[in-house]
Amino acid sequence: MRISIVGTGYVGLVSGACLADHGHDVTCVDVDPTKLEAINAGRAPIHEEGLPEILARTVGRKLKASGDLARAVHDSEMTLIAVGTPAVQGRIDLAYVARAAEEIGAALRTKRDYHTVVVKSTVIPGTTDSVVRESVEKTSGKRAGADFGLGMNPEFLTEGTAVVDFMKPDRIVIGGIDERTRKTIATAYEGFPAVPRVFTNNKTAEMIKYASNSVLATLISFSNEIGRLCSAIGDVDVADVMRGVHEATYFNVVSQSGERRKASITSFLEAGCGFGGSCLPKDITALAAQGRSVGVPMPLLTDVLEINRSQPEELLRLVRKHFSDLKGTHVAVLGLAFKPDTDDLRESPAFPIIRALRGAGATVIAFDPVARPVGHPDLAGVQLAQRLEDAIASADVIVHVTRWSEFERLGELLKQAGRNPLVVDGRRNLRPADFARYEGVGR
Repeated sequence: MRISIVGTGYVGLVSGACLADHGHDVTCVDVDPTKLEAINAGRAPIHEEGLPEILARTVGRKLKASGDLARAVHDSEMTLIAVGTPAVQGRIDLAYVARAAEEIGAALRTKRDYHTVVVKSTVIPGTTDSVVRESVEKTSGKRAGADFGLGMNPEFLTEGTAVVDFMKPDRIVIGGIDERTRKTIATAYEGFPAVPRVFTNNKTAEMIKYASNSVLATLISFSNEIGRLCSAIGDVDVADVMRGVHEATYFNVVSQSGERRKASITSFLEAGCGFGGSCLPKDITALAAQGRSVGVPMPLLTDVLEINRSQPEELLRLVRKHFSDLKGTHVAVLGLAFKPDTDDLRESPAFPIIRALRGAGATVIAFDPVARPVGHPDLAGVQLAQRLEDAIASADVIVHVTRWSEFERLGELLKQAGRNPLVVDGRRNLRPADFARYEGVGR
């Protein structure tokens, strides 16, 4: 199948590369010449495990990048819209989606063949059938359903494991205005024969994506609220509590051989610094805003967001248990990416923590093994260490923010250096016994 994809972010590029690896001819379209040059040279412009290897196999054979959207549409049978949908003032910003749809429509005006337009960006329910449809119809002079197909195919990719998530999906959701649209989208996934498929309309497909992300965000905030209560009660550790919760039958999968293993969703049932990234914060915000716009209050999701917003304050509370005055205190913040195995800094809990520390007069040094923030406003005046050893060399306090595996050797490094700074564990994957002075969220 010949496929064009508008947008080369995590969703667009990973989807394009993986579809090309499955034998489709894919053109990824972007306006950024630097990204286009990198992709066409076989270099991944984002940090994503497995992506460089796929680019090496597909670029110049099944995959190419282009700045010519009209040509890409004319040369393909289906176009996926995979542009950003940021939250602006508490609502989803559909400007990039509308612009992509308008440009696709302009290209379709001079194309005779039937073409299928598919939204892969995360958009609030109703967007595909309204904003996208109207934009394509306006600039193409054609009608959805009669002259072109219109569908919604949400992604369920997690940054850091996006390639594996695409190649081994747990489900494929295919929305469309008609059967022809859904069948066309399904053709792209013929290489995934054993995966469950959900065929539905566009609004339902959009809502499935939002409901899925809302469940995950709710589990995280629930765990953090339980963690706060454990801390207040005393002599109760949220890590032990959640370990007990995880043993429930409904959080375990039993294989045919009788082997019992934890369901992956239990990773969201752990207390920590809170959720970040490009998806959960903006998606929950957008869904709550849509609820208000149609007269349906969303108190649960509003509280999920508020708990998450205030969770970084828990780490500051633990620091202040030992340092009533932070002026002149040297604090090392370990981790800037919002999660391990990615270089994405968006909505990372590291930044409200850094702002609060600096606001209290602390001197902050930060380290991340992969993320290389250039010009980030919250890092003005913050020293960026090149190695973990450099970050902790003179620290009075170490705040562990991102669950990078490299940080698991922190106890050994401090022992070798003969130093005993306060270690505040925001992810609860460090061993308390490895530190002379330890505080953990929910402990």
